[in-house]
Amino acid sequence: MPLLPTNSLPRVFDADLRYPVDLHMHSTASDGALTPTELVALCATRGLTHLALTDHDTMDGIEEASAAAQLAGLCLVPGCELSTRWQGINIHVVALMPGGLQGPLVEGLEQQRVARIKRAEVIAERLEKMGLPNALEKAREQAGSDRPLGRPDFARALVAEGLVADWAGAFKRYLGSGKKGDVKAHWPEISDAVAWVVASGGVAVLAHPLRYGLTRRKRGLLMDTFLAAGGQSVELVSGQQNPDSTRDLARQLVERGLYASMGSDFHFPGSHAAPGSMSLIPRTAAPPIWQHPRLVHLRDAPSGMLGPGS
Repeated sequence: MPLLPTNSLPRVFDADLRYPVDLHMHSTASDGALTPTELVALCATRGLTHLALTDHDTMDGIEEASAAAQLAGLCLVPGCELSTRWQGINIHVVALMPGGLQGPLVEGLEQQRVARIKRAEVIAERLEKMGLPNALEKAREQAGSDRPLGRPDFARALVAEGLVADWAGAFKRYLGSGKKGDVKAHWPEISDAVAWVVASGGVAVLAHPLRYGLTRRKRGLLMDTFLAAGGQSVELVSGQQNPDSTRDLARQLVERGLYASMGSDFHFPGSHAAPGSMSLIPRTAAPPIWQHPRLVHLRDAPSGMLGPGS
């Protein structure tokens, strides 16, 4: 598929083009393997023009990523990925913040930071009972910083200790959904998190809706709740997914007037995802997320641009 040749993004989706855009990626500011600078450099080598750094419940890597994007000639959208709850299910919301961190999201991210610290302590306690001694310290060694720990840090600790062969095995046996190490933190309800984003000048995006194991009907109910709370966009494509499922999801977006976003959910090199690596977006009437009034300036943005007038 031909790649869009310039930094100017199209106003509609065309199935004959691959878009040089990735609006969902992670760095060492949360549980990614690359620093923000390294991530931006990788994006440049892969031909991206527009990207968002969306670390879990933090925007600590944005300043570094912005400087790197300026040097690389790329357009960076500041963001983060919020952990939330809906009907007892852990749901993620990507916050795209063209004006940077401000408003109610400041307090919201502090609330998330505290919740992550408490959650990590519980995960450590459970893993110690399952054979990983000094679990918190070992996970901290894997993180290599004092940021709040996540399940991937414990996964790497399990691998380093020889309790599992690889990262995937750690989730399958210890940390995945329904396992002892899958601790449900006191995340905010999705409506509350969406309200933080919108009131802070951002665009709320429902992350990877096809990964929650929901029926089509229940996925529609989730979107309805999200939309009623002020949510504006859904990741139509997140990494690699079934084309028929993507087209069906596109119909659900069109029915609700939601913007379509895209992202790889990249965490580390060598995984199934890479920056800009995702299924093709089908031809659809769902408008691209960069058509949203708060992001439309990014369509023709110069490198390093963070927000209107930056």
